[in-house]
Amino acid sequence: MRRIPKFSLLHAFEAAARTESFSMASDELCITPSAVSHQIRELESYFGRKLFVRQNRRVELTSEGRRLQESLSQVFESIETACDEVRLAPQEQILAIYCAASFAVKWLGPRLPEFVKAYPDITIRLTSGAEQIDLTRTKELDVVISYNEPPPRKSVVTQALGQEKIVPMCAPSLLSPTQTARVQMPGLVLIESQLNRVKWPNWFALNRLPLPTRPRPSFDRAAMSISAAADGMGVALESTRLAEREITRGDLVVVGADEFEPILQETHFLSYRSIEHKLHKVCAFRDWLLSQTELQSV
Repeated sequence: MRRIPKFSLLHAFEAAARTESFSMASDELCITPSAVSHQIRELESYFGRKLFVRQNRRVELTSEGRRLQESLSQVFESIETACDEVRLAPQEQILAIYCAASFAVKWLGPRLPEFVKAYPDITIRLTSGAEQIDLTRTKELDVVISYNEPPPRKSVVTQALGQEKIVPMCAPSLLSPTQTARVQMPGLVLIESQLNRVKWPNWFALNRLPLPTRPRPSFDRAAMSISAAADGMGVALESTRLAEREITRGDLVVVGADEFEPILQETHFLSYRSIEHKLHKVCAFRDWLLSQTELQSV
């Protein structure tokens, strides 16, 4: 058996903590305020510590109560989401995607309407972040698109989303038409992408240029570096896949496209549980995503 108190006690606590009122919690739970108070006391007895400070017309969480609320609120949200999904029509499916933030904003997001149009029976639920997700533990997610290859796991399938071309790019106004890119590059402001595995020393060494030693502005997301470059701050060393729209619009140009060697690298990876590889929503998204990345060859 799981070592947790009765669910009714946790339910009463969550409602009281969220509303900061035993009275409001009682209205929500359709029980009396005294019943709420009794359940809270039973829960406090279970833990052996106070969870609330009782005041005249309201209650306030103790530090222990606040920690419990922070964890329980996530649990109750997951339960609520699971119940909502069960209430959906049988033909409807939720696809929960976790995606690297810049990839979500710059590349995946603009294309998702195409997927939704092609698969109207699948509802997308997208979250983003930088941390690595373990699908063997995070059951509420279906697929993960990560920056950098995740650690191998026996029950998880991981596929690279093709090579990406990492190149210097900047606003056209920063470049002189009378000088070569090789002459101009050492004098341009270099923008650092903190999470990028490809660093400026790598690129300068590859292209046999001296690395400038002056300080560089830096951003912790590729999307921010690309936006800063498009605004004229300097040169970003980023993926042409992520900067696709800015390059197409002419907001960014590749510096020395005919003079410099690009860095080609597998950067983003799709992961899903192997037991779900034939699940309709996972299979549909995987095939669609791979077709999209193949269309955008380096």
